[in-house]
Amino acid sequence: MLNHCNLLSDTYTIQNGYKHYDFKKCLSFIENKGKQDFGQNFKIKEEDLETIFKLLIYMIKDENNALKLQLNLSRGILLSGPIGCGKTSLMRLITPFANSFSDYKIKTCREISFEFAKNGYEAINSYTTKQNNQIRLTGYCFDDLGTEQQIKHFGNDCNVMAEILITRYEQFVENNSITHITTNLAAFEIENHYGNRLRSRMRNMFNLITFSPSSSDKR
Repeated sequence: MLNHCNLLSDTYTIQNGYKHYDFKKCLSFIENKGKQDFGQNFKIKEEDLETIFKLLIYMIKDENNALKLQLNLSRGILLSGPIGCGKTSLMRLITPFANSFSDYKIKTCREISFEFAKNGYEAINSYTTKQNNQIRLTGYCFDDLGTEQQIKHFGNDCNVMAEILITRYEQFVENNSITHITTNLAAFEIENHYGNRLRSRMRNMFNLITFSPSSSDKR
């Protein structure tokens, strides 16, 4: 693998006003950034290349390859895989490739559940309400869906992530607000946790990208 791509600009050339990315150079950039963020032992595994390729195609909005991969560029990403396979790390490492439409902040679902316990429904509003100068909601990647607890705020019980995702779905339909998710839950587990109503909306809201069930534990 190439080892000199330390800048995002190293990963592409500009031809006729368009960026043309080199996948090997993108991998080099991601691996170098991984070493900076997570330590020198960080290394991209060959078993994960297909997953990374799909995520990159989505982030750079490569319409031709997205069509071949059956990726809908107007939807968000639901990144699924076994515990420890590197979902969170990868979503952090590919953020430089995201354009303004697919850009996102990462927030763990556990953090959000604790925010609800402390601040109540105001915590939900911060993820479901546009600012006055916004056309669409701020992009978020909700990390580790399913690990949050059913927490009460002064006796008020709420399935916090279900409420957030259903409201963001309404904004997705209205103005193409984008949401991303990482989870190790299977489809039937998502339905058991959050109900069929949300599960049916998630089918329209996300592209499903999965790590192999045999993907190794990176921890």
